[in-house]
Amino acid sequence: MFNSLTGEYDCKLDAKGRLRIPGQLLKQLASYQSDEFVVNRGYENHLMLYPKAVWGEKTKEINRLNLNVRDQRQAVRYFYRGASEIKIDGSERLLLPKRLLDYAGIEREVVLFAYQRQIEIWDKKAYDEMLESEPENFGEIAEKIWGGDSFSEEQ
Repeated sequence: MFNSLTGEYDCKLDAKGRLRIPGQLLKQLASYQSDEFVVNRGYENHLMLYPKAVWGEKTKEINRLNLNVRDQRQAVRYFYRGASEIKIDGSERLLLPKRLLDYAGIEREVVLFAYQRQIEIWDKKAYDEMLESEPENFGEIAEKIWGGDSFSEEQ
């Protein structure tokens, strides 16, 4: 079983589109025993970074969809769009594909948001805007999702 990732990390891209992985995040990624990742488009205008083993699990989930059903076929297509294998280099950097950087509007300042077994890669300004638009009633939303009998730690 892989460790859950956690944390928010401010980073900067270099002129070639390389991103240095912060040391604290590298320590967490050590449990995955690989320097290989897959990066693709996120659901909002950001990127998703998956350790290679986690990507394999994700693709098993998405590949269960029925390609004969239009919405499911489109979901598969959208999920894989832009997916690229990348590897940490000797200087602990990832070279992010230009097309994906353009999609996410990432220019220089980046936020890595690590949770569960994945890392979101955001343009810093877009990430800050997203945080500012969080609902004021998050407590009510949390209660609907996690409160009551519908949620247990075993799920």
